[in-house]
This record gives sequence, C-alpha cells and structure tokens, in this order.
Amino acid sequence: MHNTRVARRYALALMNAAEGQNITETVAADMQFLGSLTRTSRELRLFFASPVISIARKRGVLHTLLAGRVQPMTLLFVELLTTKQREALLPDIVEQYGELRDLRLGIVNVDVVTAVELTPAQQSALTKALEEHTQKKVRVHTVLDTTIKGGLRVRVGDTVHDATVTHLLERLHQQFIRGAAFTH
Repeated sequence: MHNTRVARRYALALMNAAEGQNITETVAADMQFLGSLTRTSRELRLFFASPVISIARKRGVLHTLLAGRVQPMTLLFVELLTTKQREALLPDIVEQYGELRDLRLGIVNVDVVTAVELTPAQQSALTKALEEHTQKKVRVHTVLDTTIKGGLRVRVGDTVHDATVTHLLERLHQQFIRGAAFTH
C-alpha cells in the first residue's frame, strides 16, 4: 500500500511534467517500454535491487541502456529515481502512470470472463453496452474460463456483475435451501 502511494506520487509528477511539455503520450510509450523491460529482464530487476552497485554506476548503466530509446525527460526521471534509491519502484510507477493516463482520458479497464471465446460481433456489442453503462470509453480484457459453464462475469473497477451459469445455479441452489428451511 505504501509503495503504491509513493509510486502514484512519482507517476503524477512525471505526468504533470510531460503535460507541461505536451509529450504525455510519448512518455506513456516510454513507460510501457520500461515496464516491459522490467518485467522481462531478471537481470535488470536484480540490478535495480542490488545495494552493492553504486548509484553512479546504476545511473551510468541506465543512461547507456536508455539514451536515444526514450524521451530525455523519461531518462532524467529514471536517473532521478536511481539517485533517490527508488528505482525498484519503477514497475509500480509504470502501472500508476498508465492508470493516471486512463483516468485523464476517460478510459475504464473492464475485465470480462467468459466460458467461450467471443466473436468479434459479440465483443463489439459488449464494448458498446459497457460504454453506455459506464458513460466512458472502455478497454476490455477478456479471459476464458471453462469452469463457469456459460455466461460471463464483468468487473468494472470494484464492481462485479456475475451472469455466469455457475453463479446463477449457485443462487438457485441457495434459494432452494432457504425455501426448504422455511417448510420445516
């Protein structure tokens, strides 16, 4: 929880600086690149976490690795993180930057769990219905789960709409149990 708050403050500072220079989308692409780098490179994560490697050495390696591949502002930001010994927060900052960007653009992420893969027409109809429901642009992430038998489960933020066959059968079962309890 504490890391999330710290990461959000850093992400917000970066976003405000990027907006000041009108490079928010370019910095967003840089952040996605950095997120991908930290997720896929075990060596980079160990490098960030190592207390043995000096700050100057880390900054030098990061400069060599990132110069010309990211915006100068992004490079300065990563070097600042390193100087403040907060480079291990980079994956969290990347996530928070994406969330802040989506918030400012009015985009909501929606997780959909289905028993079968949706056709493009079904995906389009679902996206349209979700946009009408949320009054925002939605980014749908679909996951297959054959254990739900049929239907779908939709999570928008902290709200879950469960219209799976498994859930409906469970509710029906609970109603039968309650009904049986009242007849005795």
